[in-house]
Amino acid sequence: MPSLALALLAAAATPAPGTAIAPLLAGTAGQWCGRLEYRDYQSDRWEGLPMATAITAQPDGVTMVRLSAFDDGPKVGLVWITGLEQFDPASGKLSYASARKGKAFATGSQQLDPGALTDATHWQLIASEREIDGNAPALIRQTITRDGDRLTTLKEVADPAAATPAWKPRNRTVLMRYAGAADQWPRACFTK
Repeated sequence: MPSLALALLAAAATPAPGTAIAPLLAGTAGQWCGRLEYRDYQSDRWEGLPMATAITAQPDGVTMVRLSAFDDGPKVGLVWITGLEQFDPASGKLSYASARKGKAFATGSQQLDPGALTDATHWQLIASEREIDGNAPALIRQTITRDGDRLTTLKEVADPAAATPAWKPRNRTVLMRYAGAADQWPRACFTK
């Protein structure tokens, strides 16, 4: 029986797979400027719109509030999206809700898995879920990469009926940590 007892102790001492992820997400708190980009399938190039994001980590260490805006041109102007995210380290699930004027309130959850983890500011996470994309069921994979003061999220979609998913890029955000005057954010993100 000692081997069973040792195995149970080892299992109890092993941290949940997501315990390393929560501090990485919290470390993205702050103000960011960059671009919301989409793949133009005709020209096979990435096109983009200026974007600003502010992330506020909550004191519980697992909840974040995200405020993002992108410039959708002179007719529409700034589009604001407010999001709430909560990460469960025990399951590795990120639950989210987001609100955007003129759109239905969105909720869901993603499984977060670590990719490359070098240190607190150099890492990659993979978020996956089943969701509706373009009015059809889809597998969605987001690759979130932090490289110092650069934060990139690549969203890809695939057909859930396919035996082997053929991932196609849908969009990406490329953000740089904002280091300017606090009273100039988000305006500074749109005047480059």
